[in-house]
Amino acid sequence: MNNAKIWLVVKPGVGIPMLLAAVAIASLVVHVGIVVNTDWVANYHQGVPMQ
Repeated sequence: MNNAKIWLVVKPGVGIPMLLAAVAIASLVVHVGIVVNTDWVANYHQGVPMQ
């Protein structure tokens, strides 16, 4: 493991949940950004056929 020394500074009990939370938040932000900034996603969710 290339970055194994990080666990000498940050305990895995703290670091792993923080990493997973950061990934989940980033994913949520990207998905919200796509839904807000495109018009075809809302139409798709309403069942409008793609043209």
